[in-house]
Amino acid sequence: MAGDHHEVNHDYHLVNPSPWPALGALSGFILAMGAVMYMENGFLDGAGLSGVAIGIVMVIVTMIVWWRDVLKEAHGGDHKPVVQLGLRYGMTLFIASEVMFFVAFFWAFFDASLYAEEAIQFARVEANGGQWPPAHIATFDPWDLPFMNTLILLLSGCTVTWAHHALREGDREGLVKGLWCTVILGALFTCLQAFEYSHAAFGFTDGIYSSTFYMATGFHGFHVLVGTIFLAVCLVRAKKGHFTPGRHFGFEAAAWYWHFVDVVWLFLFICVYWWGG
Repeated sequence: MAGDHHEVNHDYHLVNPSPWPALGALSGFILAMGAVMYMENGFLDGAGLSGVAIGIVMVIVTMIVWWRDVLKEAHGGDHKPVVQLGLRYGMTLFIASEVMFFVAFFWAFFDASLYAEEAIQFARVEANGGQWPPAHIATFDPWDLPFMNTLILLLSGCTVTWAHHALREGDREGLVKGLWCTVILGALFTCLQAFEYSHAAFGFTDGIYSSTFYMATGFHGFHVLVGTIFLAVCLVRAKKGHFTPGRHFGFEAAAWYWHFVDVVWLFLFICVYWWGG
């Protein structure tokens, strides 16, 4: 009878004590303080750069070991249907928070572009010459590299959907091929964006247009890089046979994230490159 008290009588997963939340908080603190010192004291501030480097390494290590433990819990049978539902809600809310993150950048861009001649914003009018884009800014041709990157991301959305359908049908070979194509397209997008930045006619500090442009497109590029790594990890797991037609939330979350990245880029292309240029 004594053993009955230790039997699990619910479907929820009560996680074991873990050092990773505390390590993650410490890593974020070191990274943030290093970034503040770097921005406050200038480019050559050694302490700030060291803090940023140490913080980034600690954050990466924390993510690796923490997600490793989550995978062990999943393979150990701890992720019952109600736990999987919670994971889906969590990923949905995370993507919603990312949407609002980009809303802030679009808000800044449209506020500066739609009200370029607003008298109360005299400093902005003086800086931009009362027009948008400012006269001293040579914008990108939207139908050159930006359009190419648009086609690449749209195609990558097709390939990740191909991989998802192959997984649901039990086609492991199709899953791997679809993921390979998506990872390659994501890496190609990043390379083309880096090439575009290297040939830009304006810098980050050249006014409101350049600041909002680089913040919006740069953070999107960072999200593409994160999504590519996310899918590359899924590719490794797919080759190891971790996913089944009935249990593949790790891949599903990556696919959701990738589609979100695609949609944000469509808004960027239309609003920033085409209309805003």
